[in-house]
Amino acid sequence: MNRRGFSIVEVLVVIAVIALVIGLLAPAMAGARAGSRSMKCQANLKQLAVASQNYAAIYDAWPAAIRYDSVNGAFRRVSWDWVTTFSNQVISPGPLWSFTDHPDDVQQCPDCSLASTFGGDPFTGYNYNTTYIGAEATFPLTGWKKIRAGVPPHACSRSSTCAMFGDGAWKGGANKFMRAPLNSEHQSLGIIYAGGQAFRHTGWTNIAFVDGHVGAMNKPCQGQLATPTNLQQKMDFPRNGFLSDDDRLYDPR
Repeated sequence: MNRRGFSIVEVLVVIAVIALVIGLLAPAMAGARAGSRSMKCQANLKQLAVASQNYAAIYDAWPAAIRYDSVNGAFRRVSWDWVTTFSNQVISPGPLWSFTDHPDDVQQCPDCSLASTFGGDPFTGYNYNTTYIGAEATFPLTGWKKIRAGVPPHACSRSSTCAMFGDGAWKGGANKFMRAPLNSEHQSLGIIYAGGQAFRHTGWTNIAFVDGHVGAMNKPCQGQLATPTNLQQKMDFPRNGFLSDDDRLYDPR
C-alpha cells in the first residue's frame, strides 16, 4: 500500500489558511474583550450612581465631592472616594464604600491604567460631577468651613440627562472631579479643563446619570471657553473632552 504524504505546497497552503483565519479572528476577539471591559465599566458606574442615591435617601444630600474637616487638630480631606491627610496618606475609604459591593473593584475602571494625580489615592478611573452635584469645600486656609453646595436631590428635575459619574482623565493622568465647561464655579480654566471625560473605550466614554441609568458617548466636546493651551496641555483633546459644549449634560435643574 502506497502512502502519500503532504507536499510542501499543501503544507504552505494550510499554514497560509490558518494564518488568514487567525488574522481575521484576532481583531474580533480584541473587540470582544474591549466590549467586555466597557460593560464592566458601565456596571461599576451604575453601582456608584445607585450608592449615591442610597446615600441621598439617608442624608437628604449627595455625597460631597470634597470637604475638609479636623480630627484632634489635624486637617484631613474627605473626598467622595477616599479620606486622606494633607501629606497624602490614605486614612480610610470614602462615604460610598458602605453602599457598594466590592468597592475596591467598583472604583477602578478596567481600561484605566493612569496614575492618580490627587494625593495618594490608590484607585483611579472615575470622576464625579463636582460642578453641580457634589459639594466642594474651599481650601482650609481660605475658609475651610464654607462649602459650595451642590444641587440637592429634590431639586434634580433633569436627573435622566445629568451626568453624575463617568470615565475621567486629563493630560497629566486620572482625575476624579468632573467639571462642566461653562465654569460656573469660577475656577481657573486650567482646573476646568483638567476635569474632562476620558474617551478610552475604543473612542467611547461611559456615563452614569443621576437617575441611575448608564450610557455612552463617542463625541468629545471642546467646550465654549476652549483655548488651544487648555485643550492641548490640560485636557489632551480629543483623547479627553467634555460631554457637551455647554452645561446641559451636567446641570440637573
